[in-house]
Amino acid sequence: MYRKPTIVAMDLEGVLVPEIWIAVAEKTGIEKLRLTTRDIADYDELMRMRLRILEERGIRLKDIQAVISSIDPLPGALDFLRWVREKTQAIILSDTYYEFAHPLMRKLEWPTLFCNTLEVDENNTIINYHLRIRDGKRKATVAFRDIGFRVIAIGDSYNDTTMLNEADVGLLFRPPSNVAKEFPQFRVFKEYEEVKAFLEESL
Repeated sequence: MYRKPTIVAMDLEGVLVPEIWIAVAEKTGIEKLRLTTRDIADYDELMRMRLRILEERGIRLKDIQAVISSIDPLPGALDFLRWVREKTQAIILSDTYYEFAHPLMRKLEWPTLFCNTLEVDENNTIINYHLRIRDGKRKATVAFRDIGFRVIAIGDSYNDTTMLNEADVGLLFRPPSNVAKEFPQFRVFKEYEEVKAFLEESL
């Protein structure tokens, strides 16, 4: 029986690694930096707030990179990703930035990552952010399907739901209760082993 080749598209933060901005908030003591797309669905509103706080507090890119370098993947994430990559194609679709993600990709053994870029001035201050394309996760998922892939998408938050909607199969991994309640059409998983068991049957 013919089955299309499958690509597993995963979010990064909350699925494979801790939330970067929460780690920055804990390091700096700035509570508002704890807010993520789990709390504020409008990504532009969220990022403008973050950049304003960084400017006000004099926090530079190198300061954030130092925090990110101390972050490890979630327990079990690397083994899960290795397993997926042995079974089929895998890609990470994230709203983060290449300037942030580099040390995390090293710890995850360099999976393919589609994300965005930051604009930094001569003082190493982040002055703007640039999306490759708006709603990039959803559009990448549509494109994968258009070129003949069956897509299984895994996310955890509001900014993943358009990707999950477009995928052949959409899964939520450890979502906050408000997201799980608002999007009951997506099956919820709490552990990597549960996801592996589901994928084993699906692949």
